[in-house]
Amino acid sequence: MGPSGDGDGGRRGGPAKGGSGGGAGKAGGRTGAKGAPGQQGGGPRAQRSTGGRPTGGGGRPGQGGAPGKGGPGKGGGRRGAPARPREYDAQIEERNRSRHDKPQIKLPKTFGEVEGERLQKVLARAGMGSRRACEELIEQARVEVNGKIVLEHGLRVDPEKDEIKVDGLTVAAQSYLFFALNKPAGVVSSMEDPDGRQCLGDYVQNRDTRLFHVGRLDTETEGLILLTNHGELAHRLTHPRYGVKKTYLAAIQGPLPRDLGKRLKDGIKLEDGYARADHFRVVENTGKNYLVEVTLHEGRKHIVRRMLSEAGFPVDKLVRTWFGPIALGDQKSGWLRRMTNTEVGMLMKEVGL
Repeated sequence: MGPSGDGDGGRRGGPAKGGSGGGAGKAGGRTGAKGAPGQQGGGPRAQRSTGGRPTGGGGRPGQGGAPGKGGPGKGGGRRGAPARPREYDAQIEERNRSRHDKPQIKLPKTFGEVEGERLQKVLARAGMGSRRACEELIEQARVEVNGKIVLEHGLRVDPEKDEIKVDGLTVAAQSYLFFALNKPAGVVSSMEDPDGRQCLGDYVQNRDTRLFHVGRLDTETEGLILLTNHGELAHRLTHPRYGVKKTYLAAIQGPLPRDLGKRLKDGIKLEDGYARADHFRVVENTGKNYLVEVTLHEGRKHIVRRMLSEAGFPVDKLVRTWFGPIALGDQKSGWLRRMTNTEVGMLMKEVGL
C-alpha cells in the first residue's frame, strides 16, 4: 500500500508525503474532523520525525498551527519555551543576594599607591620655601619627623598624622588656616549675629573654609583676635590649663597710686572670685591721662575692665596687643592678615602641639 501521508505529519505539522499533499497531508498540522490523527503510513520513519521538520521529500509542508475542525492543532509551529520552575527562580534570586551581600575586599597595601608624600613637597606647600630650599633645610638637619632628624630627601610622610618640625617649631602641614584680625570697636565677637550687627564673620565671608574665633573680645574692645579652622589649637589656646597670656593696653584717668600694680598682681576680688594680673606697667602719662599695660592669663568676661574698675579706675578704651607669642604690631584696625608659619609654630609650641 503506497504512502498517502506521514502519520506524524498529521500530529506535529510535518509535510504530507507524496507530492500532492493529499489525505492527512491536507490536515498539515490540523486534526481531522474529530481531532483524530492522520493515517499512519511511514512506520518507524514517522516516529523519527520531529515537529516542523520535513520527514520526506516531494510534499509541501503543512500549514502547521492553524486550528482544525475538531480542535486546536498540536504541532506545526515552533514550540514555546518551557516554563521555568519557581524553585529555579528562587535559586537565582538567592545567588544574586549572596553576591551583593559579600563584604568588601581589602586589598593589601602592595596593591595600592605609594603612601604619603615626599617631605620636601609637604614643606614647600606649607610655605617653608621652594622645594629646593626645603631640600636644603633637610640637608642642614633642621627638619624633624616624629621626633627624629631627617637627612634624606625621599622620605614620605603623612601630613595628617606625622608631626613635622623645622628648627624645633611645628609645621602646620595640614590644610589649616590661621588669621590675625585687628578687631575694631563695635564688632561683635561671633561669626554670625542674629541681630544683623557687624561681626567677625563679615571679615572672612569670602573664605570657602569655615573658620571660628579663638576666644572673645568685648564688643567695645579693640585689638588682636585669632581665627582658624584648627579645632584642637583653638581649644588649647583658650583652656585655663595652658594659661596662655594676653596683654592689653587700657586708657584710664589718674592720678594712679604707686601700689596699683601690686594690688592687681595680688588679686582683685570680683563677684565671681579673685582675678590676678601677671604683669602691670605704666606705658604713657599725659596729665591725668594714663595708658597702662596689663597682662594676665585668665579669660573671664570683661576681666580687665572689671579689675581696673574695681580698683577705682574705669577704662575709657581697651586694646588687646598680644595673644600668647602673637603681636598686634602696627596692623591697622579692621585688617585681616594670614599668620606666618613661624607664628603658627610658636602658637603650637605654646600649648604643646
